[in-house]
Amino acid sequence: MGLSTAQVAAAMAACGSPVHPALVAAWEQGSHVPSDQHLFALADVLWCDAATLMGTAPRTLTEFRLARRLSVERLAYRLGMDPSDYLAAEATGQWYGDSWQTRVLVDALGLSLRALTTITGRDGELEEHLRSAVAGRWKAHVDPVVEIVAVDATSVGDALHTMHAELSAFSERYMGHLVARNDDARLKEIAAERSAYLRRLVDHFWDLIGEQGDAAPHLPAGG
Repeated sequence: MGLSTAQVAAAMAACGSPVHPALVAAWEQGSHVPSDQHLFALADVLWCDAATLMGTAPRTLTEFRLARRLSVERLAYRLGMDPSDYLAAEATGQWYGDSWQTRVLVDALGLSLRALTTITGRDGELEEHLRSAVAGRWKAHVDPVVEIVAVDATSVGDALHTMHAELSAFSERYMGHLVARNDDARLKEIAAERSAYLRRLVDHFWDLIGEQGDAAPHLPAGG
């Protein structure tokens, strides 16, 4: 935009975020990182969004919050949490809010429930429950999966029941061919199909959940 660091600093001061021109230069050189409020003011001064200044597509809770121009305090207030508790979630990359807080969070950050599960690193935990559910007593895993994904128990139960039945079908087909003494090639084919199915358990689960997992919820006004 043809602005000097002094001009940027002056414009930021006019936005209520005074800084020294030397600090602006340090941001440009990458030796310092702007605070949240400085980042938001800088975006206003440079007529761009915060994500553009970040230089990367958001990948963490912190980056998604900054891209939406939310301070920790403002987001924590919406979540009904102490700011220090929410900041701890960003620091660890782990989210264990209740179902209501989770839906407020994904709405505020423009995420989906599926994306939040991935961002907070709970895909592995979800996969463990799914593997146990499809191979054994699926009903016992409804509540733990609900706690991870924040989708209603009925939808989760339907998905786990379907997946359990699908895996059982592979076993029945395999045993049917084994009893009939069919050729090894067909048995290997069924075994390979079963392995491929297990590898995409998490994706298949979200496919079954559908829009609830892929779209950010629309919360009622004041919710």
